[in-house]
Amino acid sequence: MTTEVRVPTLGESVTEATVATWFKKPGDAVEVDEMLCELETDKVTVEVPSPAAGTLADIVAAEGETVGVDALLANISEGGAATPSKDAPKAEAKAEEPAAEAPSSGGDSVDVMVPTLGESVTEATVSTWFKAVGDSVAQDEMLCELETDKVSVEVPAPAGGVLTEIVAPEGTTVDASAKLAVISGSAVGQTDPAPAPKADAAPAAAPEGTGRSDVENAPSAQKAMAAAGISADHVTGTGRDGRVMKDDVAKAVAAAASAPTASAPASAPRAPVAADDAAREERVKMTRLRQTIAKRLKESQNTAAMLTTYNEVDMGAVMDLRNEYKDLFLKKHGVKLGFMSFFTKACCHALKEVPEVNAEIDGTDIVYKNFVHMGVAAGTPTGLVVPVIRDADAMSFAAIEKAIAEKGARARDGKLSMAEMQGGTFTLSNGGVYGSLMSSPILNPPQSGILGMHKIQDRPMAIGGEVVIRPMMYLALSYDHRIVDGKGAVTFLVRVKEALEDPRRLLMDL
Repeated sequence: MTTEVRVPTLGESVTEATVATWFKKPGDAVEVDEMLCELETDKVTVEVPSPAAGTLADIVAAEGETVGVDALLANISEGGAATPSKDAPKAEAKAEEPAAEAPSSGGDSVDVMVPTLGESVTEATVSTWFKAVGDSVAQDEMLCELETDKVSVEVPAPAGGVLTEIVAPEGTTVDASAKLAVISGSAVGQTDPAPAPKADAAPAAAPEGTGRSDVENAPSAQKAMAAAGISADHVTGTGRDGRVMKDDVAKAVAAAASAPTASAPASAPRAPVAADDAAREERVKMTRLRQTIAKRLKESQNTAAMLTTYNEVDMGAVMDLRNEYKDLFLKKHGVKLGFMSFFTKACCHALKEVPEVNAEIDGTDIVYKNFVHMGVAAGTPTGLVVPVIRDADAMSFAAIEKAIAEKGARARDGKLSMAEMQGGTFTLSNGGVYGSLMSSPILNPPQSGILGMHKIQDRPMAIGGEVVIRPMMYLALSYDHRIVDGKGAVTFLVRVKEALEDPRRLLMDL
């Protein structure tokens, strides 16, 4: 009987992945849930477990190939021959310690499941295992640490016993109901069986260093080191207790590649640091959210032909209108009237006239959006997020203000779902709340435009031949010059300026 190994669900909006590494080769015996290969997408790395026990018959998608969701990766020939090969060492261990092994070989085992991750959080990445297969664990002792886009969660042992199986190794992305590991019964005398499970992993770990037997490196790091032909002694581990992670191997390989050509210290990743200064430094690993922010912003700069144009707007009319109606607005709609609804309305109005600012590039096509899903950048304690207000062009002032207030509160509490931060067509970024007078915002790909709002500041302006003090704000539109010409960008800003300086134009669609 043959079982197909297919690409698992990769997450919302992710339609393809690249086969990065095969951990098995045709002819190898595999067990259920044993990791077969690793896929890489533009967002996460996904390890593919074996759906059945048997022998890996053939590999359909080789390393480096790009595959879609549900694509065929390999075939497994099911049979009884594969399982005994893995169980044989266990049988020998049982023969050596028949009395000690008896309690755990019965049905007395406990599954370690992913704990509740919080509202709207549906998946996490296993960042660190504090225990290895064969280790004794006490109830409530921390087994591993999970990372989500918002928080880190430590997973305690639901019962005491021996950790007999790790289902989700480090680097694996798991959903909210996934199984992480299995703990056997409470046989405290099990000291001899521990080396048997470790012996299964020893062939991959042995070459990585004899001086690190007390710390097991991440499986993905072991594979990367084997592929690169380097030892763990030449890699600086940043994981728990100095554990080598996959990113550490990549950095070591990059450093080794640049070393022969580096003739000056200036080409090194970091400038030399004096010993006394190094002792006062603090190194903190970037959170998943911060890594995502850094990656996406750099990708935006590398991909788009980004340009920024500026203008200024007299906010007097909006401020007068807001002061006149804010109490009545709050009483009727139950939400305060702010400036963001005026800017959202003004941008939606301008996007109708300059639709390329609301479009995106897909290969050699331009995709024009006949709707506006407005992203509103929000700073949170953990980093920048951009919740999306869908169909903002069809919403009233009150509906916009309510949506901004609700999503802003959810963003600060870390309760936004991924769906609420995807699908935006244009973005507003209000640096003025932090006192920014002028800035050049970075595009939020694949969008082609982002409007930067800034601090309202009284400035002397020449109006009608006289110098008067007016509340002025600088506006900055960053746009993708591949799709938006300078004329379109300037026209967009002028239309926003006109709508804000005379809000009645919004009512009459002028």
